[in-house]
Amino acid sequence: MGPAVISMSTLGLIGSGHIGSTLARLGVAAGLDVVLSNSRGPETLADLVAELGPRARAATPAEAAAAGDWVVVTVPLKNYRQVPVAPLAGKVVLDTNNYYPERDGRIAELDAEETTTSELLQRHLPDAKIVKAFNNIFFVHLATLARPAGAADRSALPIAGDDSEAKASATRLLDLLGYDAVDAGSLADSWRFQRDTPAYVVPYAKNPQGRGISMDDPGTSADAAALRAALAEARRG
Repeated sequence: MGPAVISMSTLGLIGSGHIGSTLARLGVAAGLDVVLSNSRGPETLADLVAELGPRARAATPAEAAAAGDWVVVTVPLKNYRQVPVAPLAGKVVLDTNNYYPERDGRIAELDAEETTTSELLQRHLPDAKIVKAFNNIFFVHLATLARPAGAADRSALPIAGDDSEAKASATRLLDLLGYDAVDAGSLADSWRFQRDTPAYVVPYAKNPQGRGISMDDPGTSADAAALRAALAEARRG
């Protein structure tokens, strides 16, 4: 994607917490326009927009959805049904959701491993093209490990989706933001990099602690080969 195309591309964010604000910073650094939103209203994002500069603006979730060439849904899973439906029809929607029962409440389908978080969002957004992405990396590492294309220490992130063109589009976005992409399969396969799997946060940790990390971990790069190995180790049940 050349500079002229990048200058015309917009990243919409539904949710502007740790992951959303980190992606906004990476997007602005890559030359994208960024439209941020949250559940509390555009005025609550004034400080972040001021930090990001003229390429960023705050809006409602519906406006961010309508504006984005890519739209990232990064809200607590319990709130996924509040994501606007109509403006996301036909769009590539990147889903960062993870299931935390202590926050989201129990979801029987997920507990029974009958579906995945991204399949739930796809069901809610039947005309969107959902791609799972950005859910398996600590937001601090997401910020610090981004590298230009071709860098020897560039990291890879997994994606999953049911639409090949949407996955290709998501791969372009990851490349712009500083990451290679590893295709982990369909939305049904996205459990391979959900919470508490080998591909979840640990590959990017310098000092992993079992399946977790400390919040002050400095991070380390994880290339496509390392990520594929971690994905292959995933087990259900």
